[in-house]
Amino acid sequence: MTALRPEREDLYGETPYESYGSVPYAAAGDPPTAPMPQVPIDEETVALRIPDPLSGPESGPLRASAAPSASSATGTPPGGRAARRKAAKRRGGRHGGSRGVAAGPDTSAESGPQRPLSRVEARRQARLRKPSPAVVASRAIGEVFITTGVLMLLFVTYQLWWTNVRAHAQAGSETHQLQDDWASGKRSPGVFEPGQGFAILHIPKLDVVAPIAEGVSNKRVLDKGMVGHYGEGALKTAMPDAKTGNFGLAAHRNTHGEPFRYINKLRSGDAVVVETQDTYFVYKVTSMLPVTPPSNTSVLNPIPPGSGFTKPGRYITLTTCTPEFTSKYRLIVWGKMVEERPRSKGKPDALIE
Repeated sequence: MTALRPEREDLYGETPYESYGSVPYAAAGDPPTAPMPQVPIDEETVALRIPDPLSGPESGPLRASAAPSASSATGTPPGGRAARRKAAKRRGGRHGGSRGVAAGPDTSAESGPQRPLSRVEARRQARLRKPSPAVVASRAIGEVFITTGVLMLLFVTYQLWWTNVRAHAQAGSETHQLQDDWASGKRSPGVFEPGQGFAILHIPKLDVVAPIAEGVSNKRVLDKGMVGHYGEGALKTAMPDAKTGNFGLAAHRNTHGEPFRYINKLRSGDAVVVETQDTYFVYKVTSMLPVTPPSNTSVLNPIPPGSGFTKPGRYITLTTCTPEFTSKYRLIVWGKMVEERPRSKGKPDALIE
C-alpha cells in the first residue's frame, strides 16, 4: 500500500509514535533524560544491541587510560622497541641475568581418588609382587653363602686368636706350677705320666718359655701350648740327663700357643736351654732340615742322618710343621749339648745375656 496515511494514535494516549532518535516518552513531572546513543543498524539483523563502550565517541579516552595501565601491568616500558630492550637489559643486570620459571600448578592434589581395582587386577598385581622361584632360589643360595662365610670367619678367629689365648694361659699356669713345686722342694718322679710336665724349655733368641710335658698328644699336651717329649712307643727318645741319646721335642708352629713358630729363624750357635728341677742343660744349634715328610722318623735316631753328627752324643731335636698353617711337611732343628749346669750354681750365661 503506497498511499499516504495519517499518524496512528497511541492506544493509551494521544501522543503519536516518535521517530527513532527523538526524545523518549516521559511521564509528567519526571526529570528530562539524556538522549539514547545512536547505534548503527546492522544489515544482518535489526535486533536490539548493547552498545560497545569502546566503539563510540567515548572510546578514545577509555582506550587512552587503559593503555598505560596495561603497559605498567606487563612491565613493558613505553617508547618503542629500543626502550624496551634497554629496560630488559636493566632488569637482567638487576636480577642477575636470570629469570624465574613459574612453577606449574600442583596436579597431585587435584587428582581424585583412584578407582578401586577389580578382583582380576588385584590378583594380577599380587602375582607380580610375588617373587619368582629363581629369585627365591638366589636368595636362599645367597643366605647360605653369607652364613658359611660368617662361620668360616668365626672358625678362623677361633683358630688364630682364641686357641693362642687359651694355650698361653694353660702353659703359663703349668710353668708356674713347676717352678712352685721346685721351690717348695717337691721331688719329681723319675718316670712321668703322659701329659705331666717335668721341665721348662728356653729359647732366648725367640723369647720362648714353655713347659715340657711327657708325650706328643695334641689333646693332652700340644693343644695346651706345651712342648711334647717323644717318650712313648717306637718314637721314644732319651731324657736330657742321659749320658748319650737324642732328646726329641715337638710343638705347634701355628695356633695353640705356637711355641715353635719361628724356629726356622734359629742359626748355628743359638742357645736352647732345658731347665729341670736340679739342672740346666744348654744346647747349641748345629744344623737344620727345612723340609721332610712326616714319615721320616729317622730324624729322632740317636745319631740322626743328615744332622752332621757322626758318633753318639747328647743331642736335641726340635720338630714342627711346615709350611706355616699346614701340616704337610716337617721342619727339623738339631742341636748339641755344650753345658750341664746345676741349679745351685745359678742360671747359665745363655739365660742371663
